[in-house]
Amino acid sequence: MAIIFRNVRYLTPDFTVAEGTVGVQGKDIVYIGAEPPQNLDPAATIIDGRGRLLLPGLCNIHTHLAMDLLRGYGENLSLQDWLFTRIFPFEAKLSSNAIYWGAQLAIAESLRFGVTAATDMYMDVDAVCRAAAASGFKLNAALMAPVGADKTGEQPFPGAMAALERWHNYDGGRIKIDSYIHAEYTTDEATCLLMRDIAKAHGLNMHLHLSETKLEHEECKGRHGGLTPAGWFARLGVFDVPTTVAHAVWVDDADIEVLAAHGVTVAHNPVSNLKLASGIAPVPQMLAAGVNVGLGTDSSASNNNQNLWEEMKLMGLLHKANTGDPTVITPREVLQAATLNGAKSQGREDTGVIAVGKRADLQLLNIDQPHYAPCYDWLNNLVFAAQGADVVLTMVDGQILYRDGEYPTLDVEQIVHEVEQERRRILAEL
Repeated sequence: MAIIFRNVRYLTPDFTVAEGTVGVQGKDIVYIGAEPPQNLDPAATIIDGRGRLLLPGLCNIHTHLAMDLLRGYGENLSLQDWLFTRIFPFEAKLSSNAIYWGAQLAIAESLRFGVTAATDMYMDVDAVCRAAAASGFKLNAALMAPVGADKTGEQPFPGAMAALERWHNYDGGRIKIDSYIHAEYTTDEATCLLMRDIAKAHGLNMHLHLSETKLEHEECKGRHGGLTPAGWFARLGVFDVPTTVAHAVWVDDADIEVLAAHGVTVAHNPVSNLKLASGIAPVPQMLAAGVNVGLGTDSSASNNNQNLWEEMKLMGLLHKANTGDPTVITPREVLQAATLNGAKSQGREDTGVIAVGKRADLQLLNIDQPHYAPCYDWLNNLVFAAQGADVVLTMVDGQILYRDGEYPTLDVEQIVHEVEQERRRILAEL
């Protein structure tokens, strides 16, 4: 059945705002025009777009979805204390069931904020993929170990390889599997070569952490004859496959040149990097060098939510203060990072913009509110005034997954209950 958005403002591919009708049939956008189509399907669902703005769905390209289970559990700690005194002991008690429900909770939260796809990295890829499959959400999931395997998960354990067979390009590519290296400081050369070769053999993207902290960056140079993490991964050929690196806070000018030359995407995580005092990534220099930059929330243990609208506003503000240049990072660059750039990093060339023939991965905002008035420039309002709570509808592949507080594919009451049961079990075992 067709879905027609009538009398709606919408963001065009050139980042202007137009008004008219947007039509969806099946998984795709099939019509855009000033007036409704003449051959309108009489059975179509008509959505009144007055006071609304239709945008591409947001792409969150660095997440640990199931860590919604740890929201607020490790506060006001340094990264090392956070990891070793709170996160790792808690994670050692996780079950597949806990990871499934934690991921479902994060997916519900993501849909509430207009996020239609995530690039995830967490143990037990099968459990995370099952959560995405049930919800209708789009997911790039890292090839990680199941519960009970080595915590860092660098080796492709049989359970992870079985998940690759089961989930890669599931449902027409709605779920994809990415190859995975946790980070330079938790891996070795043989593992990197193995994961690179798996990516090449199966046509996978790569997802890894890079230069998140100064300590990580400098210790890598000591281990590898002066090579930074970016230099080391490049020497090993890891960047010979499409790669998304998370954080890149401490990369230098030479690293940025390496990332640009290899077409590497950087997942910018400003909230998490500030909360853990990791630093501020040199995003303006990356953009100037032509690096594809997208946005990520990281985990709810270091953020503490999946609201990518907060990352957008912070990206638009943080680098102005950090550089002393109020003209650096434009609203268009922010919106593009959250939509088109993120889709590109996931290998999804069929989405990220509102155009005929593209997948209907969309969000609808209520703009009939005081904080949108007056409007001199829509992009400025979207980056600096809009709120994640303004989202009233989220659609993935033409299917409405969130609308006005309702989740057609998710039982949020059950999800919250199951998460609470797992939280109590784990705390009792610690």
